[in-house]
Amino acid sequence: HFTEADLINAGLSETAVSESSRVRAFGALEDADLFDAEFFGFTPREAEILDPQHRIFLETAARALEDSGCNPDVFAGRIGVFGGVGLNSYLIHNILENPSLIKTVGAWPVSLGNDKDFVPTRVAYKLDLQGPAVSVNTACSTSLVSVILGSQSLLNYQSDLVLCGGCSIHLPQNQGYEFHPGGILSPDGKCRPFDKNSSGTFDGNGAAIVALKRLDDAQENGDRIYSVISGFGINNDGSLKAGFTAPSVEGQAEVIRDALEMSGRSQDEIGFVEAHGTGTPLGDEIELKALDEIFSRTEGRPHYLGSLKSNFGHLDTAAGAASLIKVSLALRNGIIPPTATMTEPSEALDRGRAGFVVNTNPVIFPRCGELSSAAGVSSFGIGGTNAHIILEEAPPLDLDDFQRDGILIPVSAPDQNRLGFLKQDYDDS
Repeated sequence: HFTEADLINAGLSETAVSESSRVRAFGALEDADLFDAEFFGFTPREAEILDPQHRIFLETAARALEDSGCNPDVFAGRIGVFGGVGLNSYLIHNILENPSLIKTVGAWPVSLGNDKDFVPTRVAYKLDLQGPAVSVNTACSTSLVSVILGSQSLLNYQSDLVLCGGCSIHLPQNQGYEFHPGGILSPDGKCRPFDKNSSGTFDGNGAAIVALKRLDDAQENGDRIYSVISGFGINNDGSLKAGFTAPSVEGQAEVIRDALEMSGRSQDEIGFVEAHGTGTPLGDEIELKALDEIFSRTEGRPHYLGSLKSNFGHLDTAAGAASLIKVSLALRNGIIPPTATMTEPSEALDRGRAGFVVNTNPVIFPRCGELSSAAGVSSFGIGGTNAHIILEEAPPLDLDDFQRDGILIPVSAPDQNRLGFLKQDYDDS
């Protein structure tokens, strides 16, 4: 949230700042302008013309590989990359307004550094990954669709590990935004999914990438497993809806039904659904109607419902993978976190036959008998491409196979300066 002085310092006129339609809030990403170019072998000029979405996607992909414990130099298999980024506002606001820069480097390098097509392939090139590298663009559902395509690549043995996700950076991110009545953005910089006072969402910047393996391979290797994907569905609404940007009850219900069928789970075994949950009255009501088509009340065991957009706003192409990470951590820790902005349930939530509850405090992840905990994750893109994934609690690790008297943590970096920062990260954790 910004003050008037913040917005003026960011370049807005006093007239623009004082307009009643100006919302002084934004889901800004800290250090979005920074990049360790030398680490990835970029010259300063190459980094300068590179879309920040490309930079942050690359850095996040490298982080995901580190977190998975995978060194691609010695990994015995093929590593794939599936993902996408949003509209390139850096090109619009920075590069195209600087014709002398374009003339200096040439139009072709500018195109390579800013076109959506080159995000996964650049990751494959810089990290020497030799599995499929596929650009995915389905608007808001991009990153969850990427996870599904990566899962299919694993199941087809075209990859042995995949990096899947998205990155979205809207610029400028320090000037707030314009509110337009009837649009999807909220008038106050808050997103209230399934709340009586819901009035829209707000744009957020961020990146989310996950590393996936076949379960047997991960267990054999003793990998840390956050959750297990047991089913997924992907479809499109087609034309049977109010308009191109409108959601569809039938399309959303069908994609959830497909994911459940693949997983072998029944609706009453799902303890939590991480919704698309944009906080728009129309979008939330249609999503609740679709959930009512699939779910019904379970005596003594509620279905919980939530949306990460209440915390970060709408992360656009990164939204689905961010939700997947949230639910994976919830399953791993056995706790469903609250939806941040919920105050009073909307009428559509109250009258829903499925009996979903949006929790305002942390709750224990519900189980169905002796079965492992399970959850659903939804992501729906403008234009109608819907995705849903069923996640299950990871099987317990047999620690007897991995017990040691002590643990050695190797730490490596290209130079002393970076090594110091890395050691500090471990000290802080």
